[in-house]
Amino acid sequence: MNRLGRSGVPVSPLAFGAAVIGNLFTEVGEEQAYETVAAAWQQGIRYFDTAPHYGLGLSERRLGAALREHPRPQYTISTKVGRRLERTDRGGDDLADGFAVPATHRRVWDFSADGVRRSLEASLERLGLDRVDVVYLHDPDDHAEQAFREGYPALEKLRSEGVVGAIGAGMNQAEMLTRFVRDTDVDVVLCAGRYTLLDQDARAELLPAAVERGVSVVVGGAFNSGLLADPRPGATFNYTQAPAELLDRALRMKEIADRHGITLRAAALAFCAAHPAVASVLVGARSAAEVRDCAEQFATPVPAAFWQELGDTGLLAPEEPSPEEPS
Repeated sequence: MNRLGRSGVPVSPLAFGAAVIGNLFTEVGEEQAYETVAAAWQQGIRYFDTAPHYGLGLSERRLGAALREHPRPQYTISTKVGRRLERTDRGGDDLADGFAVPATHRRVWDFSADGVRRSLEASLERLGLDRVDVVYLHDPDDHAEQAFREGYPALEKLRSEGVVGAIGAGMNQAEMLTRFVRDTDVDVVLCAGRYTLLDQDARAELLPAAVERGVSVVVGGAFNSGLLADPRPGATFNYTQAPAELLDRALRMKEIADRHGITLRAAALAFCAAHPAVASVLVGARSAAEVRDCAEQFATPVPAAFWQELGDTGLLAPEEPSPEEPS
């Protein structure tokens, strides 16, 4: 187990992202959702991440129910604040926001101190818990002023009160996360899709700043929403169709991986885990089989010759860290 910054909160090197069991894009049945979380536990995963945003609370309810049979001290759970859920009778579904659930609630952006506390209280009720271990400010891209002026201090107070063990921010960009690392006392940042085999935007400033400040990084989006899991025409990159240039790069990487007897999935996960700032790699899964595959790929040694060939062909910058014996 690794630890988040100076907080002491433990996380498994491979983590479970629960957005998918909140019916991300398509429906996942109750039994399948339970079996997916159960498979994560069986594979040794002990860090689980969710958010109110994921399925209008469905992800939190399902994750809490699935983990209820396990001793609370044996796992770490994180949720997020910044989008409060308010009941609505507008009807329809939530697919416009990416989730195949009825639109029973609407999201209200709120990074105020009161909003943070109200959101966390509602999350605890959905999870069926009296505490969570980690709370992130969720996607404050367009709400920076309120997030830094009100949201972050509220999290800091919750941490000082012992309500949560670690605090941070989770985003799909590296620039503002770097500001959190440098200008606040966060324990961890969750960076999605900006440190992968195809996108190393986080390398320039975020990751060095995290190492310097003793802040942990949790990396999400290791497969860039699909392209690095299964590169083929029509594959998605950051949830839209992959540009031809990126598809070509991914296919070339896959060819090299095939030659070295590994999968591109294994290489993608190993790459994310290799940086010294990274405490955990967060993967989403729709089924028990997907969880088992991710765990198997994460445990697969990636030969040094693979990284060497990526560098020699210009597919990976030579300064990118890769473990001598990746796993």
